[in-house]
Amino acid sequence: MSATDAFLAGLGLPGAASAPSGLLDVLSLAAVVLDDSGRIVFWSPQAEELFGYTAEEALGTFAGRLLVDEQHLETVIELFARVMESGQRWAGSFPVLHRDGSTRLVEFRNMRLQDDHGGYYALGIATDQATLQRVERDLALSIRLVSQSPIGLGVMDTELRYVLVNPVLARVDGLPADEQVGRAVSEALPFANEDSIESDMRRVLATGTPLLDRFVVGRAPDDTNQDHAWSVSFYRLEDPGGQVLGLATSVVDVTEQHRSATDAARARHRLALVADASVRVGTTLDLQQTARELAEVCVPQVADVATVDVLDSILHGHRSSGDAVGAARFRALAVVSAHPTVATSAVDPAGDYAQYDANRLITRSVNTRRPVLKTDVTAEDLRRVARNDECAALLAAAGVHCYLAVPLIARGEVIGAVGLMRADNPRPFDEDDVVLAGELAARAAVCIDNARLFQSQRHAALTLQRSLLPQRPADQMGLKITTRYQPAGATSEIGGDWFDVIPLADDKTALVIGDVMGSGIDAAATMGQLRTATRTLTQLDLDPADVLHYLDRATAGIEHTIATCVYAVFNPHDSTCDISLAGHLPPVLMRPGRTPELLELPTGAPLGVGGVPFSTTRLGLAPGDQLVLYTDGLVETRDQAIDDRLDLLLSLLAGPHRDLEDTCDLLLRALRRPGDHDDVALLIARLPAAGPGDPQPTGSPGAG
Repeated sequence: MSATDAFLAGLGLPGAASAPSGLLDVLSLAAVVLDDSGRIVFWSPQAEELFGYTAEEALGTFAGRLLVDEQHLETVIELFARVMESGQRWAGSFPVLHRDGSTRLVEFRNMRLQDDHGGYYALGIATDQATLQRVERDLALSIRLVSQSPIGLGVMDTELRYVLVNPVLARVDGLPADEQVGRAVSEALPFANEDSIESDMRRVLATGTPLLDRFVVGRAPDDTNQDHAWSVSFYRLEDPGGQVLGLATSVVDVTEQHRSATDAARARHRLALVADASVRVGTTLDLQQTARELAEVCVPQVADVATVDVLDSILHGHRSSGDAVGAARFRALAVVSAHPTVATSAVDPAGDYAQYDANRLITRSVNTRRPVLKTDVTAEDLRRVARNDECAALLAAAGVHCYLAVPLIARGEVIGAVGLMRADNPRPFDEDDVVLAGELAARAAVCIDNARLFQSQRHAALTLQRSLLPQRPADQMGLKITTRYQPAGATSEIGGDWFDVIPLADDKTALVIGDVMGSGIDAAATMGQLRTATRTLTQLDLDPADVLHYLDRATAGIEHTIATCVYAVFNPHDSTCDISLAGHLPPVLMRPGRTPELLELPTGAPLGVGGVPFSTTRLGLAPGDQLVLYTDGLVETRDQAIDDRLDLLLSLLAGPHRDLEDTCDLLLRALRRPGDHDDVALLIARLPAAGPGDPQPTGSPGAG
């Protein structure tokens, strides 16, 4: 390296050995020097490229004769004299003869030079006019593209300081372009993650790999109330020789696309949430479970805390007419939170009743049939949400900052309201949230109302059934009797199971147990009819098979009714029991010291089938013997074979001696499951224990 190159390198400047680059090399400027007589005394290599003559051919010759056509020679001599005499510069384009005989326009810049002896020379700087016009056009186009582009454009040096900023980028950064030039990029970016952006810039500057369409979000200086979105790209700038000049950036405002995409995403989320609610809400006909399912759908996707309350008047079957006014009594059904919070203890616990005046937010929502939205709750608002002032303080401590109450409307009737609160979620409820909550409430309200109607009808059926069943039967002569009735699970309809203990003439006792197929009030009413018919027939002192025959005919007269039944008559004088079955499961006979057994009896056909004869079987019973009569709800399940269940029944009865009440408790506890879909009737009759000298059984099972 020469001394000059070393000096330039120390200044951080390219030396003589660096590859040609830059605008001067693009223009390939030619230099020609003439003495005062017009002879060529200096001829640069670029002049040789431009005019075609070598230095040997050009030096010492008259420039006018060499380069100018005869017709233009006088004009050239005049221009040369003007420059040499007055020192006036001349610039312009002029046709010049090329060595190959062609003529081309050349752009000139001519000026007078003076040496240290006072001698004058003419310097001509020339370039091809076509090349100059192309560069000028490209430059002008570049300037217009940058200044008029709707995209923010900027150029930074290698220290990431702005050297060029177009008007759009100036607006994005919030600073005039002339104030940004020279600033570090970190001082001007409006993006929220500027450290990461600057890191990306330095990586592009170091590697040369462009970063395209990076999505960034921030607040524009002229619109600080909402987020804006930009698509940002970076690429490294290099000169023709590969030297790194800096970094260029383009910034495209994509706020509208971002908002549209955000709105679309929220719409998809809303549809997904509504679809999820359609699946998750109303899985049972249990009122509280359905309300809780609604609250769980709302948390945490919509709110941090959700409550569901229904009007007490609706629970009691009172339908409103028109818009309600004034106070209202509510029953809380569900309270759900995204995580443990004191806010849940500030509202009414599930199952509690509360009387609220018209000023309460939930009451206003129910009375007006419209959502009530508080985007920035005050202390007064919290008092209109919480149970009392102390609980309002708990809501404030939990950070509750917005509240939304949405009415539950089913079949045109307001049945309650959903209360939604946000505490951890900093974003207040907006109109989209109101619409979403309304859609969820509308779908769930029908499920809640269905559960309410079902429970109301179930309660009516259960009340009817219990009123039709006998009260706790008294022990009869020679028999100790215990009965139980257990309805189906809370989400199942009441069935038509029944039992009866009927005193007969001559100290006899009729034991009856039956099951009307179907459920609901119709089944309960049919059961009442059959029980009444059975009691009437027992007074005729008929054989059990004859009783079932007449019951079969009576049942056939009740449309769409099928029932099973066991009818037995116990005679205490000879300790015999006559039994007849109508399609029912066989009773269990328990004898002291023996294994319980299912009686092998003719099954018969269910009542209502018609035309099938019934048989009577006589049993001889001994002191301490027990008969267990039951309906199929005790042993039938959907996932186990009936034989396995009957074996389980026998194994339970095979245990140690128990009181009759304890036996009933054991069977119901061991054989029943929560939510069983069938009701159960159970009747156990036991002969008193044997005393000294008591006779042994005189009869054995046989056809009567």
